[in-house]
Formats: sequence, structure tokens, C-alpha cells
Amino acid sequence: MSDISNEKMAATEKTTGTESPTPEIHGEDHHGPKDGPAWMYRRIFGLPAYASPLFQVIFVAFVCFLCPGMFNAVNGLGAAGQVNAHDINNAGTAIYATFSVVGFFAGSIANKIGLRLTLGIGGFGYFLYIASILSYNHNQNAGFLIFAGALLGACAGLLWTAQGAVMLAYPPEHKKGRYIGLFWAIFNLGAVIGALIPLGQNIHEQTARKVKDGTYIAFIVLMGAGFVLAAFLCNPRFVRRDDGTRVIMMKNPTWKSEITGMIKVLFTDWYLILLFPMFFASNWFYTYHFQDVNLPKFNIRTRALNNVLYYMSQIIGSLIFGFLLDTTRFSRPARARAVIVALLVLTIVIWGAGYDFQKGYTRQSTLLDENFVPMDWSDSGYVGPMFLYMFYGAFDSVWQTTSYWLMGSLTNNSRKLACFTGFYKGIQSAGGAISPQLDANNVSFVAQWGTNLGLLTFSLLVAAPVIWTKVKETTDLDEDLKFTDETRADVLPPSALGAVPAAEAGMAERQEKL
Repeated sequence: MSDISNEKMAATEKTTGTESPTPEIHGEDHHGPKDGPAWMYRRIFGLPAYASPLFQVIFVAFVCFLCPGMFNAVNGLGAAGQVNAHDINNAGTAIYATFSVVGFFAGSIANKIGLRLTLGIGGFGYFLYIASILSYNHNQNAGFLIFAGALLGACAGLLWTAQGAVMLAYPPEHKKGRYIGLFWAIFNLGAVIGALIPLGQNIHEQTARKVKDGTYIAFIVLMGAGFVLAAFLCNPRFVRRDDGTRVIMMKNPTWKSEITGMIKVLFTDWYLILLFPMFFASNWFYTYHFQDVNLPKFNIRTRALNNVLYYMSQIIGSLIFGFLLDTTRFSRPARARAVIVALLVLTIVIWGAGYDFQKGYTRQSTLLDENFVPMDWSDSGYVGPMFLYMFYGAFDSVWQTTSYWLMGSLTNNSRKLACFTGFYKGIQSAGGAISPQLDANNVSFVAQWGTNLGLLTFSLLVAAPVIWTKVKETTDLDEDLKFTDETRADVLPPSALGAVPAAEAGMAERQEKL
């Protein structure tokens, strides 16, 4: 099934809206009647072409570098650089509460208004939230802080859904792991560079416990740049993979059908529910890391250094696991099973070491003791906690990278993936909304450590049956295309040589039925 007859191609053209199977040729750039301008497909200075999946994934990574990456840098300081975490915890609950609601519908919104607008709106809330922290630094206006947090949650739900759709739908199957790893590395590089800002400003402050105004102002400027950058995302219909195939973009014509499609995912892909605990756990541990380890135990310059090391470890972890998940030495089902076992081992080892550190201090002996002197990086006992915090960061990126790779291994349908990532971010944020309230209500540090270990272990055991039975060597195209009765897929016409990849030919034939 490597060739398509002229009659069959003509029938396909009526279905897909193409006019001619013969692409224009501009040097090495092949583009058909629905392609964008020629410059989109040219490599400039050795960089990937603008309309290539690699460039677009990197592009979205830099938007996240400037928006959520900088947000993570502030958040990772513990109490967002403040001394008292109570109002920051309440703002965090507001963020993730609205995030969890919008996340369930963000896939439908993205399908309706487009990925570019979804990404742009998503970037808006980040710099407003940091502005509210700057305001709080002077007037202690908790109301504005919490409002900005709620707005950020809504915006973040949109941004991360657009990001997930690009990262999972654009790459070819055999490169999804490395694209995910590359995205996570660039995104966390933003947090690393962002963490260097308070480190540089407070490097000589051995007794300070909160950051300066200049730190927040720098973050506001960088996040504003990310918001503007989002406007230059490429239209998905112009994106071409290296083999000439288009991205399958599925859209329903009405809001009702979009919402119906989102609900339909839970019936057609019901097994996804078994991954929900894994999604729920993926943001739960941030409160423990930032508010219960970094904040109470260290002074501000050491918190800033820990933050840098935390996100550098995320980069290393995401790159290593991203490339290992794409290795061709083992089948994809074998890789999926191996990574779940590896996550279980890492959970037990890293969090077990965390307990050994945690039992050495309490809330009463640190935050509630006026005479407590926070640890500095010059202290003799710092090296062990430093490495523990680095492993916490690496663990986070491995968990997130694996979650995205698993979702990408279940489908290539971008419409379905938008729903998958919407569910992922929504449920993830529900966990992120509850966890700060444990800390805000002064639940003991060791109890919060226990909830993390228990939830992480339980979620892996629940997810195991899905990994063992649903991850296949390749995603069945028929399953992707029959997801909805009202779909439209854009298909690349034959190449200049007149040949069409087998998968494209099969998809074109099946489109006649749509």
C-alpha cells in the first residue's frame, strides 16, 4: 500500500480540501498547496526550519523557559522568596484550583481557538502573578496575591495544554522521548537562569531570609517577553516532519462537539483513568520540596543555590530519560515497563534518603523558633542535603518526562492528545491545590513526607496494568482516526518523486470514509 491511484487521490482531495497532488519545489523545500511561505521550510544558519516539529518544540520550550520556567525559579526559593509561606500557600492553592478546572476544558479550548492564541493567553498570567508578589512585598495585600494566583491558574491551564499538544503531536513516534527530554531541558534551563538572579543579588547575604525587589522586577520583564514571544508560534497546518508528513490536526465544528469529544476520551480510552493517580502525584511534592525542605532549613542565598542545583538536576534527568525512552535496542513496550520499574526504585531510594534528613528537624525547631539559625552553604553539614535536593529535582523531571512519554505512546492524534494533556494538567493541579493547604495548616513535615512517598508508590502500582497492556510498538492509525465521527485530517500530497509513505497512503484511503 505504498502508492495511491489517481482516482483514489482525487477522492481524497475532495475530502481533505487539497487541489493538486503535485507540490512545488524550491531547492530542497517541498511544499504542497496548503503550505506556508517558502522561508518556513528553509534551514537558516544550520537551524531547523521554522515549520519543522523540532523548531516548534524548541520555540514552545523557550516560551515556557520565560514564563513557567521563571515562575518555578521564584517558587523554588521557598515561599516565593518571602519568610512566611502562609499567604503564598493560599495563592498556590488558588493557582492549582483554577488550573485543575480549566485543565479539564483547556483541550477543547485549544482545539477551538487554536494553539497560538491558547499559548499567548496562557503566558499572560505569569508576569501578573510575580507583580502581585512584588506588591505583597510592600503592602502584604493577600487579596491581590490570591486573585493573581487564581488568574494564573486559568492561564497556566491553557499554556500547558498548548505546550503538550505541540510536544506530543508534532514529533515522529521514534523521536518523542528525545523531543520531550529536549523540551524539559530548555524549560528547566529557564528556572536555572532565573534562580541565578536571586543567587547573584543575595550572594553576600548570609543572614537575609527574603529576596529584594530587583529580583521580582527582573522576573516580570522576562515573563513579559515570553508572553510576546508566544504570538509567533507557527500555524499547525504548515508544520511538516522530515519525512514530509503533516501533523494530524482534528477539529470539531462546535463547542458542544468539543466538550462531547473530551468526555468521549474517558469512554474510548477509559484506561487513562488508571494513570490519574500518577498525574495527581506529579505536583504534590512541590510544596514539600520548597516549603518544607528549602524554606525552613536554609538561608536565602543557600535557598537560591539549592534552586539552581534543583533545576540543573532536572535538565540532566530529563535528557537522560528522554533519550533512554527512545532507544531502539529494546521494544517500546519493554521500555515502558522498564521505566515504571525504574521509577518505583528511584521513589523508594530517594524518598527513603529524604526521611533520614527529615527526621533531623521539625516545624517547631525551625520556622517557629526565633533563635534558629538557617543552614548556609559554608556549613560543614551542607553537602549531604545539597545532593538530596539535587536528586529531588532529578526525580521531578524523570516523573514528568515519563508521564508525557507514556501519553504520547498511547496516541498520535493531536486532538486526543490535547484532551490527554488537559486531563494531565488538570488532575496534576488538583494535587497541587491540596498539598499547599497541608502546609498552610501546619501539618508536620514528616507527615507530608509520608503522604508523598505513599502517593507516589501507590500511583505507580495502579498505572502498571496500563503500561503492561496498552503501550504498543506503534500506535494504530485506525484507532487514532476513528476517535470521532466528525474529523478532518490534513494529509501531505505525494512527494516530488511521486511516492507516499505507507502510513500516509493508508490514512488518505481511510479519510474517504470521514
